[in-house]
Amino acid sequence: MVQRTLTLDHEQRRTRVAAQLIAQPPPATTPVAANRTLHDAAHKETLPGRTVRAEGAPATGDQQADEVYDWLGVTFDFYNTAYGRNSIDGGGLPLVATVHYSVDYDNAFWEGSQMVYGDGDQQIFKTFTGPLDVTGHELTHGVTQYSGGLDYNGQSGALNESVSDVFGSLVKQYHLGQTADQADWLIGQGMFTDAVNGVALRSMKAPGTAYDDPALGKDPQPAQMADYVETDSDNGGVHINSGIPNHAFYLAATTLGGHAWEKAGRVWYDTLTSKKLPSGADFVTFASMTYATAGTLFGVNSTESDAVREAWATVGVKVT
Repeated sequence: MVQRTLTLDHEQRRTRVAAQLIAQPPPATTPVAANRTLHDAAHKETLPGRTVRAEGAPATGDQQADEVYDWLGVTFDFYNTAYGRNSIDGGGLPLVATVHYSVDYDNAFWEGSQMVYGDGDQQIFKTFTGPLDVTGHELTHGVTQYSGGLDYNGQSGALNESVSDVFGSLVKQYHLGQTADQADWLIGQGMFTDAVNGVALRSMKAPGTAYDDPALGKDPQPAQMADYVETDSDNGGVHINSGIPNHAFYLAATTLGGHAWEKAGRVWYDTLTSKKLPSGADFVTFASMTYATAGTLFGVNSTESDAVREAWATVGVKVT
């Protein structure tokens, strides 16, 4: 089952990369309102599946479909309220999602044009619709796609994953009304079954501590460049080394305090969507751009720009 899941993941990543290459700038004038459609794959692998709920329709009674409907709306509202972004593409893209994908499927993913959710194997993973930050994470892959993209390998791939973790966490914090010091900074909390010794998929506060379980192994994420993992697997360690920029964001956000989406989040968002970020950006490039963005937004040598520089320095990435 694990190998089957990995095979499916590989195909979906190729689809997402292809979509990223052809993504065009969105139209500028579209009414700002969510347009959600939910589908049921009935445990098959054909997308999108049977339509079960459209925008404004009452709840279906299917917990997974209704959770996703709500989380799509929260994520839409977050991007619109916090950053003035009209949906994932900035131009009112309809939000389409499919639940009950495949059998015992251990993942959720942005396919390039829609969201897809598995029900989990119920041995290691529960359903993937539960944690709001998972939906926020995956939809942010769409934001990255429509912002010009980050290559899905090596350090640029780790940045791609990290940006999704950042905004996945911020969506949850926004929904809960949390400040940076109140947030748990966990990604996928509650996704594991009780049989697993772990609290979440990843921890931005303490990378490498999210789980330690005989079936899964120990969380391999490093928190600083001294522990950067050189590997040919996982597209050069995109899910592993994302712990480094994740921790940098956590440090900047908690140093600045308040609602993390207002300052640190604004810096990261403006950097991602500036159209100046190279698709092959490494950590130094991204760090330097966030520092420059902070200076533009809040002033050179401001508290905000100093916090961004120091956060990157703490994880071993030098701003140039």
